[in-house]
Amino acid sequence: MRTLRVIPILRIFSEEKAREFYLDYLGCHLDWEHRFAPTAPLYMQVSRNGLVVHLSEHYGDGSPGARVQVDFEGVQELHAELSAKNYRYWRPGITESFWGMPRLNLLDPFGNQIALCEPKAGEGAALQG
Repeated sequence: MRTLRVIPILRIFSEEKAREFYLDYLGCHLDWEHRFAPTAPLYMQVSRNGLVVHLSEHYGDGSPGARVQVDFEGVQELHAELSAKNYRYWRPGITESFWGMPRLNLLDPFGNQIALCEPKAGEGAALQG
């Protein structure tokens, strides 16, 4: 048995705010979106450089305030890119994770947290289960 990919489902409450944060601010690409009917809740997939996230307005799809940790290369570069955008609702800083990795904590408008952690050279495999 082998895990191929884990895709978090994060709960959202506003299509407009989700697009502003994930597409405009984070620079994710909208891969696809789905509604069962024109007035039904939105379910969509966004991605950027291997990070794939499902965003859902559906009741029961995820819980507000979820936290996801992602091993990520280029934390400093992404931080510089996001800082230059002067997003009025969030200006993250880089902290250090419990394991001593640089970590960029992102907080979306719905209380969901995405922690992008950059393993030190040669330590990525050691942190895996």
